[in-house]
Amino acid sequence: MNKNTQELLKLLKNSQKIENYLSGQSNELMEISLPQYLEKLLKEKNLKKSQCILDANLQRNYGYQIFSGERTPSRDKLISLCIAMHLTTEETHSLLCATGYADLYPKHRRDSILIFALEKKLNVLETNELLYELEENSLDEK
Repeated sequence: MNKNTQELLKLLKNSQKIENYLSGQSNELMEISLPQYLEKLLKEKNLKKSQCILDANLQRNYGYQIFSGERTPSRDKLISLCIAMHLTTEETHSLLCATGYADLYPKHRRDSILIFALEKKLNVLETNELLYELEENSLDEK
């Protein structure tokens, strides 16, 4: 993957046929499932799945189902995992985008708080406390 999103968007807009774009840019397109992406991150960061599930404040079975692909987490549960895995804001952005979720957007109040928490390396409990103090829904709320 060498092209940034803007370059790919320009190529896509200028393509006469989608098939040409897809075949010409196949090495630039993300084709990785959430479980594969999470496993990749675990290896890169030398983390234990069980500890990440615990640190993300997820029920044990549910956490393992996310990692196996049996369950699809909500955006907030995925953000909890990002925090538990000590991902940077950029890594969180990549994971959210790769899995089809909306990126954290600094113009949204709650997302700004989440970006702040990621940047300050707050854990899930500290992040939820900050969200509560600022009268926003915690990552645990539905």
